Amino acid sequence: MTTDILSDLGPIFLGSRLKRLAERFQAGAARVVTDAGLPMQPAHMPLLAALDRGPLTVGQLVDAVGTSQPGVTRAAGQLIDMGLVQSASGIDQRQRTLSLTMAGEAAMARTKMLLWPRVEIAVREICDGLSGPLLEQIAAIETALSAKPFDERVASTAKAALIIREYSDDLARDFYEINAEWINTMFRLEQTDLDVLENPRERIVEPGGTILFVEAPGLGIVGTCALQKTGEGTFELTKMGVRGNARGLKAGEFLLAAIIERAKAMGAETLYLLTNRRCEAAIHLYEKLGFEHDAEIMAKYGSRYERCDVAMRYRR
Repeated sequence: MTTDILSDLGPIFLGSRLKRLAERFQAGAARVVTDAGLPMQPAHMPLLAALDRGPLTVGQLVDAVGTSQPGVTRAAGQLIDMGLVQSASGIDQRQRTLSLTMAGEAAMARTKMLLWPRVEIAVREICDGLSGPLLEQIAAIETALSAKPFDERVASTAKAALIIREYSDDLARDFYEINAEWINTMFRLEQTDLDVLENPRERIVEPGGTILFVEAPGLGIVGTCALQKTGEGTFELTKMGVRGNARGLKAGEFLLAAIIERAKAMGAETLYLLTNRRCEAAIHLYEKLGFEHDAEIMAKYGSRYERCDVAMRYRR
């Protein structure tokens, strides 16, 4: 077994060990940021957080984040190129003042709402209960990250915060808007879509089906999915969609797992879905949770939608 030199030599390589630990956190945080659909990197966050409190000069930013001026200047230039920060002449024409653009303000609002609370929970989970000498605490954090990487910890906090809601008439508008958003983005609303979206109680609930919603703290209702009864013991999983602003929360997977369990509780002997090969991410999720491509389902139900060229049946 290869020896961990930084750990083995303890205080001699404290700086290198702290740097390695920071890189592990940063790598996990980078995956979290990417999954959330945000354009920046974790290294940009301190600058954006400082500018979120108001415009600053480069010198003031250096003081605020405690890093070198060349590093701050380089990072600020990257943020300007990304359209998140803008530069303007200050009262003293020799100084430039940096501030967030509208895009930067929107990105920070999303970050503070979706990421920071989850990151804080994940960090507290790792650090709570630490005691003793510093090197032992570092070792305990390294062990915790090896057992469960940082981005997985953040993702699990998101799932814990999600809530399943039952259908009620006051959520009918959410059912329509969420599905109309993704259908119109990729295809077009067909009459069969409108029949269901405009009359969810009459077309889904009253004939023996159900509609579930997923709610995220701070965002409200972010996703929905329906079970439409199409025969005795037979249900179509349909009208599943998640709002774009919920990206990175794993809301779709959380919702799909819940609707599958509901189908089982309702005595579904056949559970199927109809989709289109362009919905690659959705198909991958369906496969992950137990759906398989099925020619019989395609032959029997596929003609319902013009866009349907994929049919799947739940097998687990």
